[in-house]
Amino acid sequence: MAKRVLNFNPGPCTLPLSVLETIQAELLDYKGTGMSVMEISHRSSEYKEINNAAAVLAHEVMGLDDTWKTLFLAGGASTQFAMIPLNFLRQGETAAYVDTGSWSANAIKEAKKISRVHLAASSEDSGYAYIPKPEDIDCPDDAAYLHITTNNTIRGTQYHELPDIGGVPLVGDMSSDICSRRADFSRFSLFYASAQKNLGPAGVTMVVIREDLLEKCKEGLPTMLDYRTHVEKSSAFNTPPVFAVYVTKLVLEWLKDQGGLEAIEKVNKAKKDAIYQMLDKYPDYFKSTVERGSRSWMNVTFRLPSEDLEKKFIAEAEQAGLVGLKGHRSVGGIRVSLYNPMPLEGARKLAEFMENFRKAN
Repeated sequence: MAKRVLNFNPGPCTLPLSVLETIQAELLDYKGTGMSVMEISHRSSEYKEINNAAAVLAHEVMGLDDTWKTLFLAGGASTQFAMIPLNFLRQGETAAYVDTGSWSANAIKEAKKISRVHLAASSEDSGYAYIPKPEDIDCPDDAAYLHITTNNTIRGTQYHELPDIGGVPLVGDMSSDICSRRADFSRFSLFYASAQKNLGPAGVTMVVIREDLLEKCKEGLPTMLDYRTHVEKSSAFNTPPVFAVYVTKLVLEWLKDQGGLEAIEKVNKAKKDAIYQMLDKYPDYFKSTVERGSRSWMNVTFRLPSEDLEKKFIAEAEQAGLVGLKGHRSVGGIRVSLYNPMPLEGARKLAEFMENFRKAN
């Protein structure tokens, strides 16, 4: 049996052991083809079944009807920063954005290359320590859309209430919290997520678009950057990231087998509670970097009394089989990523390590 650590990396994240074992069993011969999934044609019936099953599972898990189109695209979430304004923001129009950290700032930067951007709200004044309240988000009635980043991996903040913006389409970058708990996805017109947090491996991004927004795509776009291209060709206009989509399908199957979003929400709540209880028990030692009402379920960020202690914490945690706890290079500190495949026992072991580390240091 291979040695496995508890992987708290922010992405690529840990994957369910059962999914890895399925990949291992099917790696050389996928369903009697005599080929690996990495070798089969993306035009084959076998791959079409993988792609279609992944889309159906996504709809089932998230409770979406046929008015939604699900795409599996390459290029990461960062490509979506450009595709969204290219498709839906016409010259002279304005799109609204909420700035809650590095990734939303990158999305704003790309949109400004297309047309005008209205900053509907920002938490930069606090070092991105909170999510703006819905009533503080200023979205013009004629905005092409409002873009939010639902969870901020670097800063450890998360929306716990979506903004109410009337008839303006809501667009969400859900890269680091998609399918981690129940959500009213009908509030969105488009949402997207790079897979390597909760859905699968790096290499594929899931984009989910409602038909009424799809009808608003601009004409004359570059073929590969037009959402309609990928909808019409079922995400196979060009060679898709076949292996990444295959693993995503397996993770969605695993998620369904766990009991879906209601069940995974209960586990994820227990995981984040185990860690935040340590922060609340010893607030002068494990110092939270975010306001309580904006705490992320997926990425718990905190500081220790000194950088030397943080280095020691990370090193000793690795020795104990708890890896990936170093904070993002731009902010430092500690970051605990608790994505879906991280078992509850993993969070409890880390909480126990935190307790013992504080006693010893």
